[in-house]
Amino acid sequence: MNVTIWNENLHEQKSEKVRELHPKGIHGTIAAILEEEGHVCTLATLDMEEHGLTEEVLANTDVLLWWGHIGHRLVSDEIVERVYNRVQEGMGLIVLHSGHHSKIFKKLMGTTCNLKWRHGARERIWTIKPSHPIAAGVEDGFLLECEEMYGEAFDIPNPEDVIFMGWFNGGEVFRSGCTWTRGNGKIFYFQPGHETDSAYKNPNVRQIIKNTVKWACPTVRGAIPVMKFEPLEK
Repeated sequence: MNVTIWNENLHEQKSEKVRELHPKGIHGTIAAILEEEGHVCTLATLDMEEHGLTEEVLANTDVLLWWGHIGHRLVSDEIVERVYNRVQEGMGLIVLHSGHHSKIFKKLMGTTCNLKWRHGARERIWTIKPSHPIAAGVEDGFLLECEEMYGEAFDIPNPEDVIFMGWFNGGEVFRSGCTWTRGNGKIFYFQPGHETDSAYKNPNVRQIIKNTVKWACPTVRGAIPVMKFEPLEK
C-alpha cells in the first residue's frame, strides 16, 4: 500500500531527548514500522510546501497517519479541507496520540475532542475487542512503563468500535483505540505515542500500527454522490 506519514516535526527541532529517541523524526520511526510490512511510505511535515500534502500526494495515498501536538494551529485550513475530502472519498486516516486536537480530527468528529491529561504515567492497555482485525496478534493486556496519561471524559462522538482501553496508575481510564467511518473512509484513533516516551518500540504498539493500515485501506473509492435517482419499481 501507499502510506503517507504526516508529522509536524517540531519537537525534533526543540528537544535533544526527542532527537535521540527518533533520530529520523517521529515520522521516520513510524515509517520504519510500516516498511517492515513492505508498504511504500511517503513522509510529510509541516514545514514542507503545502505541508507535504499536495493533491498529487493525497491522490496516491491509501492510508494517512497523522502525528501532531504543538503545531495544530499552524496547519492550513485549505490542507485540512483537502484531507477531509480525501477521507470522504475513501482514504484511511490513522490519528496518533496528541493528534486528537488536530484540525482534521476535530473536523471529522465534530466535537472538541478534549480530555484529561498529565505527564509520566504507567499504562496498561487492555484489548477489549480481540476479534477486531486491528487487534490481531496483540496481547490481551500489555504494559507501557511510561506514557502520557489521557483520561476520560474524552469528548468524541460514540465510536463504532472501542478496541483498546487504557488504565493508568492514577486510576484513570481512557478509550485508547477507537474507530469511525466518514463517507467511504475509515478512521482510527490510537492514544500511545508521546514524543519523549518509547511506545513505538513496544511490539504490541508496533503490531497495532501495522494492523490499522491494513484495516483502513480503501475498499470503496470516490465520494458518496448527490444524485437524482429514478425508481427501480414502475
